[in-house]
Amino acid sequence: MKKLEIYQSLWAMELRNPNVPERSKEEAFAMISVAGFDGACMDPSVEEIPECREYAHLFDVHNLKAMVNAFPHSAEDLAPILDFAVEIDATLVNVIGGVMPIRPEDAVTDVRRWIDEAADRDMPLLFETHRDGLLNDLFFTLQLMEFVPELRLCADLSHFVVDREMRAPISARDQAYISAVLQRSDCFQGRIASREQIQVQINFPQHQQWVDIFRGWWTEGMRDWRKRNDDKATLAFLCELGPPPYAITDARQDELSDRWRESLTIRDWVRTIWSELENEG
Repeated sequence: MKKLEIYQSLWAMELRNPNVPERSKEEAFAMISVAGFDGACMDPSVEEIPECREYAHLFDVHNLKAMVNAFPHSAEDLAPILDFAVEIDATLVNVIGGVMPIRPEDAVTDVRRWIDEAADRDMPLLFETHRDGLLNDLFFTLQLMEFVPELRLCADLSHFVVDREMRAPISARDQAYISAVLQRSDCFQGRIASREQIQVQINFPQHQQWVDIFRGWWTEGMRDWRKRNDDKATLAFLCELGPPPYAITDARQDELSDRWRESLTIRDWVRTIWSELENEG
């Protein structure tokens, strides 16, 4: 039977508020575990691996699975991050590549190198749609998908909405582009953007049109994933509501909403979507 696993981002657990003491890693892991998430996600560059290693034991302490969002800044950087992912028994690695050629054809060599390096370690590897990264741009991504048919994606669609300043309602052209991305995606990330903002408050009435758009995209992507995977497959969904400056703040640097509660809400939405898709057969 196909499974859904929902992860919480450790980066999203950071407060970054000068008026409030920062959470410890122990507190963050405990909250994630008690809330019933299946796992948590680290975001290391090569330089940050030693720091991440210091608290990696908390995955076992709190019975949480590990996901890794990798930030290689050169073609050589991914290998040590993959080795670290193997060390902590991560379920998959999402690449946000700092290698960013202008032409998609110039990315093929490095992309295939990274795919091969992950395969050598038997580590599932996805390429995350992300601004200021290899897949910074929707059009670049669509072209790279053609150059590398084996390329699999982690869909954080918030970046493409802002990158392309998509209008609501979504045009037929843009919907076709997003559908093409979803058909190549094996992981989805939980953040809701608008045309101008990378992360909007999900319960504000002015944002409900975008909430509906993203929930529709997640439903479409998860339905397509279920159709093309066998009964032993597991889908990962990552709740990733970033701290300031992703989260908008007031003059006191206090956030306008409670990101932790929003993460729990998105988790519950995704569970509901999954249940409804199971009932479809």
